[in-house]
Order: sequence, then C-alpha cells, then structure tokens
Amino acid sequence: MVKVSLGKIRNIGLIAHIDAGKTTTTERILFYTGKTYKLGEVDEGTATMDWMIQEKTRGITITSACTTCFWKEYRINIIDTPGHVDFTIEVERSLKVLDGAIVVFCGVGGVEPQSETVWRQADRYGVSRLAYVNKMDREGADFFNTIEMMRKNLGANVAAVQLPYFEDSEFKGVFDLIEEKLIVYKDVLGKEMEIKEVPSKFKDDVDKYRKILLEKLAEADEEFLKIFLDSPNIESFRIKQVIRRLTLKNSFVPVLCGSSLRNKGIQPLLDAIVEFLPSPLDLPPIKGMHPQTQEYEERETDVEAPFCALCFKVATDPYVGKIHYLRVYSGTLSADQLVYNATKRVKERIIKLLRMHANHQEMIERVESGDIAAAVGLRETQTGDTLCDESDPIIIERMHFPEPVLSQAIEPKTKQDQERLTIALKKLEEEDPSFRVNYNSETGQMIISGMGQLHLEIMIDRLLREFNVEANVGQPQVSYRESIRKKVISTGKFVQQTGGKGQYGHVVIEMAPQEVKGQGITIEDRIKGGAIPKEFIPAIKRGILEASRNGIVIGFPVIDVRVTLLDGSYHEVDSSEFSFQMAGAIAFQEGLKKADPIILEPIMEMEIIVPEEYLGQVIGDLNSRRVKIVAISRRANISQIKAYIPLGETFNYATILRSLTQGRGSYTMEPSYYAEVPSNISEKLILGYSPVLSRKI
Repeated sequence: MVKVSLGKIRNIGLIAHIDAGKTTTTERILFYTGKTYKLGEVDEGTATMDWMIQEKTRGITITSACTTCFWKEYRINIIDTPGHVDFTIEVERSLKVLDGAIVVFCGVGGVEPQSETVWRQADRYGVSRLAYVNKMDREGADFFNTIEMMRKNLGANVAAVQLPYFEDSEFKGVFDLIEEKLIVYKDVLGKEMEIKEVPSKFKDDVDKYRKILLEKLAEADEEFLKIFLDSPNIESFRIKQVIRRLTLKNSFVPVLCGSSLRNKGIQPLLDAIVEFLPSPLDLPPIKGMHPQTQEYEERETDVEAPFCALCFKVATDPYVGKIHYLRVYSGTLSADQLVYNATKRVKERIIKLLRMHANHQEMIERVESGDIAAAVGLRETQTGDTLCDESDPIIIERMHFPEPVLSQAIEPKTKQDQERLTIALKKLEEEDPSFRVNYNSETGQMIISGMGQLHLEIMIDRLLREFNVEANVGQPQVSYRESIRKKVISTGKFVQQTGGKGQYGHVVIEMAPQEVKGQGITIEDRIKGGAIPKEFIPAIKRGILEASRNGIVIGFPVIDVRVTLLDGSYHEVDSSEFSFQMAGAIAFQEGLKKADPIILEPIMEMEIIVPEEYLGQVIGDLNSRRVKIVAISRRANISQIKAYIPLGETFNYATILRSLTQGRGSYTMEPSYYAEVPSNISEKLILGYSPVLSRKI
C-alpha cells in the first residue's frame, strides 16, 4: 500500500435518499481513479459495492461498503451507504467515523424525505459535505429548484460552483464557475474531456451565478468580504481557499452537478473532494472519557500519540470469520498486536489487518492515525466499542442506535435447525445493532425485531442463503411501547428469610410521565439522610431498567417515564445489591399498575408521490387509515403528500398504492414518534396480541 501523508487522506461517505444514485456515483469514482477497469451497473447487478446477493437481486444498497482509491496523490477512503430508511443504522455508524460526505440529490426529485434524514445525521456528527445533484440527463431535472429546496427544506447555506451545460436539450457537461470554464465530455465513457472558454451566449448566466457564489461566500466569511468589496476579479485559488475554509466549518456547502449513469461530472467531483473536504488533520481532536476517572480526554490525530480506534461495524465472512471495521484516531496499529477494549475492559489480539474493497480483502501490515481499515481476530469487541492502549485507556462516545419498530415470531423448521438458527441470529444481531432477537417466555416464541418489513425480509433471506437455516416465521407485527398517564408513589420491598443470611431491600419511588417525549426512562436519586446507602443506588436503577423492558399491558418495553428515588430502608446484614435490584423492579412494576398504563404505537412520517389525476383516490384511502395529512404540494402534474401514519396501517401499502395509481405512485416513510393507541384498538390488542407463526422460509 502506498504511503500517504495525513494531509492527503480523505475519509468520505456517499449519503442520499434511495435511488438518488449513490452506488452508481461510487462505481464511476472507482472507474476514473483506476480502482476498477469496468463500469459496474446497479440495474445489471454488476456494481462492485453492491456485493451481497440480496443487493444484486433487488438493485438496492443494504449494507455500507468500504473501499479505497487514489486521485492526484490523495488517498480517498469511501463508504457507500444505503438510502432506504430500514437501513439507516448503516448511515449512522458510517457518519460517526467519516470526516466528509457527498450528499447525492436526484435532479428530478430534489430534496426527498431520506435526504433530510441523512442531512440531519450529518449535522449531528458535524460532518463537512458537498452536494452533488445527479441525473441531470433525466427529463424534468431542475438543478436550480434542487438548490432552492436545499435552502428551504434543509436550512443550508448553499451555492452552485457548477452549472449544467446542455446542447439541444441533451446534458453534455458542466460550467466551472470558479475557473470560468466549460467542461464538455466527448466520449460515452466520459474519459475524454475538453476544457473550453465559456461561449458568449452563456457568459451572462455564468457571470450571474458566479456573482451569487461570491456573495454567499462573502456573507459567511469576513476576510473574504473585504477581498470581494475591494475587487470584483478574484483569483480562483482564493475562491477555493474560502470554500474549503467554510466547508470545514460547516457554514457553506458547494453544489456540483452531473449524470453518473451517463459518465459526466465525476472528475470535477473528485477534484472537489480533495480540494474542499477535510483531511484527518483538519478535524479537532477526538474526545472521550477515561474509564476509571470518568474525566474527559482528547486524542490528537498523531501517529506518535497513544493508540485509539473505534469499531464502527462488524461483519461475518464465511472464510475468515468476524471482521471488525475500525477508524483509527491516534497512534498506530499493527497485525499481531495486543489491544485493550476499554468499553468491555478486556484484552484482544489483532491477528490480521485488512484494507477492504467491498467484500474483497487486501492484507496490510499496519494502519495509522486518521485511516480506516478492518481487523480479524477480535472476539469480544462489538459495534461502538473503543480499542486503545491499556496504559492510556479512553472510551469514545458510542453512536446512537434506532429502536426497532416491527417484530416477527420465528422458530426452526426442524430440531436440526434449532442450534443453527440460534447461532445465525446471534451473528446477525452482532452485525446490525438495529436488529434485535428476544425470547417471549409467555408464548415460548423467539421474536426478531427490525426497522421495517424490508429489513426483516432481508434478514430472513440471509438466514436461508448464508446460514442454510430453514424456519417458520410469523406475519410482521408492530413493536408497540407502553407508558403511563398519572404520577404515582410506589413501594418495592424484597424480603426473604431462610434461617441464615436473608435478603432485605426496600425502596420508595415516584413515577411520572416525561414532559418531553422520546427520553425513555430517566432515574433521579433524591434519597436523603442515608436511608439507603449510596452503594445500593446503582442496583436499584438496574432493577428499574430491567423491569421497564416488559410492560404490564401487553408486555412491550416501557418508555417516557420519569422515576425519582424518594426513600427506603436497609438491613445492616441482610441487604445486598441483589435485594435492592429486586426491590427496584418490584416498585416499578407495582407503580405501573397504579399509573394508568397505556399502549403506544409508532407513527411514521410518510411522503407519497402520485400523478395528480389519482390524488383523490389516494387521499380517500389515506383517510381510512388514521392518517394525519400535513401538506399537499404540486409540481408540474405530480402531487406530493406529506402525512403521519400509524405503522400498523402501512402493511402491504405498496401493493395498494400501485393498484390505486396504476403503478405510477411511490412512497417513502421513516419512524417519527410514538403516540397513544385509540381505545378501540387498545382493547383488541389486550385481548389478542400474539405474533403467531404463519408461513415458512
């Protein structure tokens, strides 16, 4: 592997709404950088980055794939992420470790629902980004409308650094507003480019949008404002300097355009990646917490600093076993090195280090600060764990994992499949933190939970194809939650006398609904006067959290409850952590019974695109599904409906929408919040909720 200085490394990801063209764009990047010698196509199942059989057959990206390529002496580590909301965990964990991102927008669809989601995720992790408006060859593509949508819907400070160039309504190239040049593509593969002066008939447009670009930069940067006011003729290198400076500060997003499928616009995009997006040296030191002192620490991006890395993904390879993807923040890591998992507080040995190219592996001897690689040999490490030197431990903040919203019962088809099913589900759960496996003791069933129907379908398909496990599965069921309406005081007492040392735990708690929804279970300690020794408080909290996993109405997890520890008592001999853990659990369960418990259902934010002539039928159907329509907008002959819909009303909606619109309608949705279930539906759930097994795989 070629040695590259830290300043010439770019760790980037491609993020977007589904079908905006992320994977196609990645395939072109690999082709023009010489990493591949043949253009892969998503629709033909030949895309390098979509290597899973499920990705090839469905034509969508399911798992984030890593690769490395070189452009003008720069190493670019790329993560291609899924666009479907069911696999949003892949975007989440990728953005956690990336320095920059290319947000791909469809020139026809503009800013779509998942575009907003990934943009907010990038905001949360402070990831610098470029915007790339793809599919400019498509009928109805509108570059300027997409930019306006970015300003309005995303609140982004954006401006074009390129304009699309058309000849006889055919997309042929781009105008470079910084250099004031025209780039025209001469061949089908897009390798032959001609850089020309801007034709006179387009000069006014180029001048107009170049001035808009300079004004946007001047508004965001005082230093550049002085230059802009002093002279209207600003050198291109100064413009690039300020774009880079503002992009690194996340106060400006340059917008480029192209058509990845038609092989136009990729080389200028690569130039923008190395010119505007950050290197590891441009980022602030990574922050973490010392596992013993609980004090915050920082690690500089330096090969001489103590080793520190975050495991952001776990995958299973049929030949080498588990592969752990690592982002190294400081120090160096070598093959056959002993490392310390500060999260689990165990030692691990790295057997091999790999440079990944989708599912292909290249052996490397070491990886340094600022780079991304994969490791083989780790046994206890999971997604989100921190690896470091044992002498200088640090724990990097874990990433956020979304809660599953859909469940299915699953059981092995034969006794021979029993063990294989358990092992396979454990591996899938390790790979995907948004996929959960639980055992329902009341029904004796194993329950799998995920982010949506497609997510669970993919997991079931993988069981059959990868692990050769046959199983019976139930119909998808909504993953409900439970909560409370009233504030109550509850007492939990756990007393056992067996003749010898007994058990004694006594705690009084207050339970109340959370004022702000979405906070889960919070626990505050207000016990005064040493009624309960401090060393038993963590055990009480554990007991409460354990009890919250199963509500008392239909057995789903309890959320949005504020618990305050008020009082209690202890026995000098018989009290123990176990007795107070049990007392906490009893107090919580008893409190639920008195606090007017309710069932909550997940509400999805939905966006439906339909031809205008079918708008009436679609709205009529939505009104029968407990839907709250919040906006209807029109563009050309297309209507866009934004609505909130209970997840339980969405099953098989794709088939119904196709029927209502003669196959011309489409929709996307993502989890938004939990709301109380209406009383008539709540009664039905209490009487008969059970994820019954009904079909086979």
